[in-house]
Amino acid sequence: MSTPLPWGDTQPPWAIGQVKHLGSVTLGKMLQTKDNGEDVFALYMRAANVQPDGVLALDDVKEMWFSRSELDDLTLRQGDVVVVEGGQGGFGRAAYVGEDLDGWGFQNSINRIRSNAGSDGRFLAYYLIALRATGFIRRYCNVVSMPHLTAEKLAAIPLPLPSGPEQRAIADYLDRETTEIDGLITAQERFIGLLQERRQAVVEHELAGVVPAAPGTRLKHLVRSVRQGWSPQCLPWPGDGVQTWAVLKAGAANRGIFRPEESKVLPEDLEPRPSTVVRCGDLVVSRANTRELVGSAAVVSGDYPRLMLSDKLYALALDESKALPRYVAHLMASHRIRDLIEMAASGASSSMLNISRDQIMNLPMNVPELGEQRRILNHLDDETAKIDVLIAKTQRHVELARERRSALITAAVTGQMNIPVEV
Repeated sequence: MSTPLPWGDTQPPWAIGQVKHLGSVTLGKMLQTKDNGEDVFALYMRAANVQPDGVLALDDVKEMWFSRSELDDLTLRQGDVVVVEGGQGGFGRAAYVGEDLDGWGFQNSINRIRSNAGSDGRFLAYYLIALRATGFIRRYCNVVSMPHLTAEKLAAIPLPLPSGPEQRAIADYLDRETTEIDGLITAQERFIGLLQERRQAVVEHELAGVVPAAPGTRLKHLVRSVRQGWSPQCLPWPGDGVQTWAVLKAGAANRGIFRPEESKVLPEDLEPRPSTVVRCGDLVVSRANTRELVGSAAVVSGDYPRLMLSDKLYALALDESKALPRYVAHLMASHRIRDLIEMAASGASSSMLNISRDQIMNLPMNVPELGEQRRILNHLDDETAKIDVLIAKTQRHVELARERRSALITAAVTGQMNIPVEV
């Protein structure tokens, strides 16, 4: 009896086996920070280098110590497939290694699959990408807390076994088609960026001529109270914050838009903290993020009685007799304030910078009288509405293109498409 595939009744026109039938699986080396005598200091691949959709991001690379024999064993060659072993956000991500990475090794956050003679690593990478997109990898790892796609589990994943020429034909076809779709997505994302720049220019122009009600005003002069959250070990999927208790992630306030879906469900065995729940009208500010996003602020626009702040977020309750939260959010996103935030932010890594509560509270705020704030907000709503609609439509086009990409890969690697094999 054959091993069932993750797609239920959909059966490919090929024999069924396991990943180990197409290649050997090897787990990388635990991080070593010191030389044990005759070790080699070498570049290594880690989970952060393996991005979604099969992309290898090798612009941020680290080094560690390997023995010479370890470095000989843990090589990365053209044709290999690398798969992320653990971590809530990335486990199961897979990518094809398109060139020899001479002198590199890989960390134990990575499993390497070295394809057998006659097999094509591109087919295997596409297959694993499709599996992850369907949610199979998450179910397969039986995620409860910290997931791990161990070498043993990876080797045992069921898969179809087309011939070598069929694998190459499928991979060639998907290379062509996904490159075209990726180009379309890149163009649409570039257009979204231009629209966002246009939107910001409209806001900047409106704020430029403001006469402050009280020169020298700092954010602290406009705030009634400040709260901060907590960061327990949560489940890896979002909660609605209404029926289910959830904790917001740092990205919940990115670029001036409050995103309640940027959250994680609180496990049932942890006691919620109602004092950290966000309130309608709160100005939520990210205290820890990338350089471009640290200090991002957004206004909570609804009621979420079970949605809690993380320790990477502040919730500011403003004195609305002095300043309207949406107006202050616009100020926080202005070039002047962004420059001050980015200069004040600090951290050992550009991927996670921090800004202190005092630095945020001492940001200068050119706030006019309340009536003028309302007039400006009404004008900005009118001016930005059409831009926002166009941004939303383009974002939907991007989503549809990604769905098309995923469906195409799934159909090709499971034999649902007739892809001719060149003889």
